[in-house]
Amino acid sequence: MPAYYNEVDPYLCQWLRNLMKARLIPPGDTDDRDIRSVPADDIRGYNQCHFFAGIGGFAYAARLAGWPDSAPLWTGGFPCQPFSVAGNQRAQADDRHLWPELHRLIAQARPALFLGENVAGLIPLGLDGVLSDLEGEGYASRAVVVPACAVDAPHRRDRVWIVGRRLADRNGQRSGEARRLCGRATQWPAGRSEGGVEHTARERWGEGRAEPELRQRRDPPAAGASGMGNTDDAGSQRRVERWQRAGQWDAWATGRTLAGRRIPESGIRLLAHGIPARIPRLRAAGNAIVPQVAAEILRALRP
Repeated sequence: MPAYYNEVDPYLCQWLRNLMKARLIPPGDTDDRDIRSVPADDIRGYNQCHFFAGIGGFAYAARLAGWPDSAPLWTGGFPCQPFSVAGNQRAQADDRHLWPELHRLIAQARPALFLGENVAGLIPLGLDGVLSDLEGEGYASRAVVVPACAVDAPHRRDRVWIVGRRLADRNGQRSGEARRLCGRATQWPAGRSEGGVEHTARERWGEGRAEPELRQRRDPPAAGASGMGNTDDAGSQRRVERWQRAGQWDAWATGRTLAGRRIPESGIRLLAHGIPARIPRLRAAGNAIVPQVAAEILRALRP
């Protein structure tokens, strides 16, 4: 059964088709309508639906996690602009606030599992509402902040990840498990994290793992060892070891700044010249999720 991808940007729709052609994400149908124009009846025949699909980050994450193409899964990194510190944070007053539309489709189509993502600014401005909406539809829901650095990326990029699993009795009433879990984000003690949602990536990554794997994650890899974030280059190896030891990427210590912000070294320079369609590519990458983080969550939920 094909997957369903909803993305309003034609440039990104073609990107999705290219990824499908390369077999990097599940094959499926691309719908370029605004989500506000999508009726639930149009998507009832799909097991997997990816809304605000972008460049297919969630679909690729499902492949990384070994998620079967036929297994039910809904995802949606709904627009972050109403909650981002880079904007005015108008929240529900922003006309780009599209969670209500995604909630409408969830309520009508009732998928078995939903995984969402947004910026950490959602926590004080709208997370309670999202969790309450899912609870009202009979979903057990959890929210957790996991940053990009949890999968060894050289930047923090805090994001809040929202899981909703449908739990209902045959008569449609919420089960006791759903009532117990719904709408409860795990909390930090006061003052330890922005918005109060638990930052669990570094505290819980070892649960259920074998001791040899724990040692491998704790100890810096040998020079030349392969793995996420590692290369055979000696300089890169030193940067990885410094990151593991001190939580600081070498480039961040240079003091070079742009508009008061540190500039990490990158293989692609900011607004690099000579890259075809560089502006839409940079915009697409900047709005994308980190698939490796989503893959870790999906592995824990894998059927």
